[in-house]
Amino acid sequence: MKYSIFSVQDHYPRYGKRTVPELYGQIIRQSMLAEELGYEGFFVAEHHFHEYGVVPNPAVMLSSIAQKTSRLKLGSAISILTFHNPLVVAENYGMLDVISNGRLAFGVGSGYLKHEYAGFGIHPEERRDRFDENLMLVERLIKGERVSFSGKYNNIDQVQINCPVIQKDLPIYVAVLRKEVAYYVGRQGRRLMSVPYASVDHFDEIGEMVSEYQRGRREVGIEDHADSSMFVLHAHVAETDEIARQHAEDAFNLYVDTRLYAKRANYDDILSSGLSLFGSVETVVEKIVKLHQMGVDHVLTLQNFGLMPMELACRSMRMLAEEVMPKVLKRLEK
Repeated sequence: MKYSIFSVQDHYPRYGKRTVPELYGQIIRQSMLAEELGYEGFFVAEHHFHEYGVVPNPAVMLSSIAQKTSRLKLGSAISILTFHNPLVVAENYGMLDVISNGRLAFGVGSGYLKHEYAGFGIHPEERRDRFDENLMLVERLIKGERVSFSGKYNNIDQVQINCPVIQKDLPIYVAVLRKEVAYYVGRQGRRLMSVPYASVDHFDEIGEMVSEYQRGRREVGIEDHADSSMFVLHAHVAETDEIARQHAEDAFNLYVDTRLYAKRANYDDILSSGLSLFGSVETVVEKIVKLHQMGVDHVLTLQNFGLMPMELACRSMRMLAEEVMPKVLKRLEK
């Protein structure tokens, strides 16, 4: 089982408790702690035009983190390909891979927030076609291929970027919200990324999504391999379930309040659905073991959300690394 940190960079200017520069500083310090504690990677979301997330270009944030770390994988979660020229995306993330000496984990998706589509002047009904065309081009361009292409949304004439990735097998993860799409991604032979609290109703349904993804891969003769899929869950680890609630409930509820167009699920709702890693060491160990049994082998933990004090987020990160991870490993070795 692998563990990484995921950050949405949600911001709440109306409370006046933290500026955007202060939030950016917290994110960078959190990434440094993640490397110290042995987390696999640090993944950064892309969002626009709203306080739900204030990092519009993950490649810029991850380039800053690259200068403060040496081992940590640096992930976009996700790069919204529908909004951008594929040439620019390939250059941004190719440069990041070079700067970080080959540490890019490239998560991509089509986005779903109405105000972001409106801001970029793109019709949501174009989402699937734009994403497919742009992903095909980015995959070719980011590796340094000279590309000529005339399509529905792009015209490229013999262009080759000058900063291709240095990884021979760049890991590209496609974000999905539905198990039907997970199956499609599996048939394409691509890696998978998903956010269960935004896409399913209950913990057990994570297993259904993994199964559909693996079924798609099997049908086209692709063997499953480690780290082919990753799932994002809010997490807060404390001495007891009640202390975890005291630390995380208000922060989680505030986070949910900023999510536009999404189903509302407060702290009690998320405990009921099981779609979180909130609780004591033993509670979280049990949940991660069950995830592993479902076929999940990489968990992205969202541990800094909703104006949670930095010291509490870091304390949870430390408890997960130093207490939860060893106990999970011991359970899985039996």
